[in-house]
Amino acid sequence: MKWPKVLGMLLMCILLVTVAACGGKEAVPTEQKGAAGAENTQEDSNIALKDVKVVLDWTPNTNHTGLYAAVDQGFYQAAGLNVEIVQPGAGGADTMVASGEVPFGVSYQESVTQARTQDVPLVSIAAVIQHNTSGFAAPVDRKIKSPKDFEGKTYGGWGSPVEEAVMQSIMEGEGADVSKVNNINMGDADFFTAVKRDIDFAWIFYAWTGIEAELRGEPIDMLYVKDYAEALDYYTPVLVTNEQTIQKDPELVKAFLKATSEGYQYAIDHPEDAANILLKAVPDLDKDLVLASQKWLSPKYKDDAPRWGEQKEEVWTNYTDWMFSKKLLDKEIDVTKAYTNEFLPQ
Repeated sequence: MKWPKVLGMLLMCILLVTVAACGGKEAVPTEQKGAAGAENTQEDSNIALKDVKVVLDWTPNTNHTGLYAAVDQGFYQAAGLNVEIVQPGAGGADTMVASGEVPFGVSYQESVTQARTQDVPLVSIAAVIQHNTSGFAAPVDRKIKSPKDFEGKTYGGWGSPVEEAVMQSIMEGEGADVSKVNNINMGDADFFTAVKRDIDFAWIFYAWTGIEAELRGEPIDMLYVKDYAEALDYYTPVLVTNEQTIQKDPELVKAFLKATSEGYQYAIDHPEDAANILLKAVPDLDKDLVLASQKWLSPKYKDDAPRWGEQKEEVWTNYTDWMFSKKLLDKEIDVTKAYTNEFLPQ
């Protein structure tokens, strides 16, 4: 559940190469079955289903459970859709969606914001999780209890400018100096390997890596970035489409979101059953981790929002202003064009 490491390369790929060059993909096995699907098969209804692909941002995990539940329970089929969940190709999910190769994908508010500065037509159509569940984590023996404790420690990241900018923001509030943090690129090493070898802390999503730490019996101190700066309580991840899909087929967007909302509501109401659906679709995942992660994450999909997927303009404005102030954006954007709640079911 890492953030995209090469966003600039992805955006360049969108603008400069053809879909064929960027579009390799690998299908994730899915089945159009489940309670609703069993009663409404294509053969029984004689209704032709529209084939639709949705591309993940990373390997399947509990951020994506609602998608798998919507497939398994027949929600997509009831909406007239035959949905295939695929993993991103070499160009990444944002490239595939923005180019029109696939109509829907999983992305992040940060990625959409940066894309919009380069006139890449990504649009966020739903927040998967209402509040940012990411933050800086360290084994408890490193004694990192506040951002000030980052000083003199080694941070392992992926080399994105946003990392130091976030650290600077939350450290300044504690009167600390980000220049006293030793930053290294930990490459493909996982958090647990890296903290035993050459780093003290890293940026993680608690719903996956934090839960895994609990299961391993390796306690961590977790500093959620949203607790230190309001602007950092942004949407991650989000579901995206492109402007052309919205303009040419708004009914498709509406049908997709209606069924997806039902899938996430199922995961909210039935976390254990939803976890088993994900495990059935992706049997290589660790069962204990998926079950524990799903129980932790399910209440956070909707949280305090009036409905699943709802996005607030102030969240988009706050984070965009913060990114611009940190020189992470070349120019400001019209946030009202970067997201929409228009297609969410009422």
